[in-house]
Amino acid sequence: MRLEGKSLKSDFFRFIIPSIIAQWVFSLYTMVDGIFVARGVSEVALTAVNISMPFTTGLFSVSILFAVGNSTIVAIFLGQGEKQKANEVFTQNVVLLCILSVLITILVMIFLDPFARFLGATDHILPYARTYIGTIAPFSVVYILSYSFETLIKTDGYPKLATIYVTSGAVLNCILDYILVMVLHKGVWGAAFATGISQAAVILLYLWHFLGPKGTIRFSKFHLMPSEIGRQIRNGMSSGITEFSSGIIIFFFNQAILKYIGEYALVSYTIISYVNTIVVMSMAGIAQGTQPLISYYYGKNESEKYKKLLKYGMVAAAAGSVAAVLICYVGAESIVGLFLKESEASLSVYSVRVLRIFILSFLLAGLNVVLGGYFTSVEKAGFATMISLTRSLIALVISLVFLTAVFGGEAIWWAPLIAESCCLVLSAGLYQWYRKK
Repeated sequence: MRLEGKSLKSDFFRFIIPSIIAQWVFSLYTMVDGIFVARGVSEVALTAVNISMPFTTGLFSVSILFAVGNSTIVAIFLGQGEKQKANEVFTQNVVLLCILSVLITILVMIFLDPFARFLGATDHILPYARTYIGTIAPFSVVYILSYSFETLIKTDGYPKLATIYVTSGAVLNCILDYILVMVLHKGVWGAAFATGISQAAVILLYLWHFLGPKGTIRFSKFHLMPSEIGRQIRNGMSSGITEFSSGIIIFFFNQAILKYIGEYALVSYTIISYVNTIVVMSMAGIAQGTQPLISYYYGKNESEKYKKLLKYGMVAAAAGSVAAVLICYVGAESIVGLFLKESEASLSVYSVRVLRIFILSFLLAGLNVVLGGYFTSVEKAGFATMISLTRSLIALVISLVFLTAVFGGEAIWWAPLIAESCCLVLSAGLYQWYRKK
């Protein structure tokens, strides 16, 4: 692994800043689609993009599950000086992801309408959701490989290069979105196609790195290693769940909103979900940026350094969370205004109000995500998975059910704060237990 060697803190920032930027860019892919669809098509089409988000986040979660798990193992092997073993594990991961991508594409295309309805598409929304998902699905392989390659380039010691590549894809996506949606009026198909083509273009840049002379990690011949596949799934499970948590939260919120409030509130939640995704993925950027460093020093058995990296990560997460809440609270009207037209005044007022409630959960989310990422980096996959499942599924669902039953539909917006609070108690307890052991 290529380290600058100036100081541990400088290495920390050298890795997390590109990682956070990369997470912003990946989050903006769908958000940009939403903005152009809302402005160039309709609010109903925007809701369809939101309905489809669990699918796109699902693709990224598969990518991150294997990417982080693979990156952890590769970094440990590099720390131990086993370069050839690192290359074999990397190559096996790429082949496995290609196979999984093809299977996902086939299944989604066969069951396209039932899948869209399962995600919450009503008769009104279904045509748009069907088009968006059906266009994205054939690009599953580039969606999944894109983030995996981005993570491994960082592990290879080139975080800035990874940021340049992923940002190039985002710029291309914006240009194509504008041309296809606003100029050629291709609607949700144009937005989805622009995203897919942009991801495919970035894949070519990643391949140029791994096939070129610059990096350490290379494609190589390998024999099937089931034990390493299981190991990387265990190590990446927490990060995969963290990514998919955005999709899980969107899915459960969509169902609860349709049941207790009404279809109009889906537009408000679509806006909230974009903000939530950017903030949570920023925290994931901190966790995943420190992961190669922590795993590297863990492989070298230098506990003082990887514990200090955790401290840096927690401070960064706390500061970032407070900043996110302040920015979103003060700028709530501007954020909502990106998506809603002036004619939707009552919906805008409602969206601003519920956004300011929802963002309180950001104060705790970062700490939970960073602690989960730390446990992944030191191969405590069970702890990491417990944290991810609690914050994204168990505590959230219980909070939604309890709050709506006792206080009614409008209490839905407080559920994430309750869920993150419960999860933080668990995270702190697991860390204290781990320290004593």
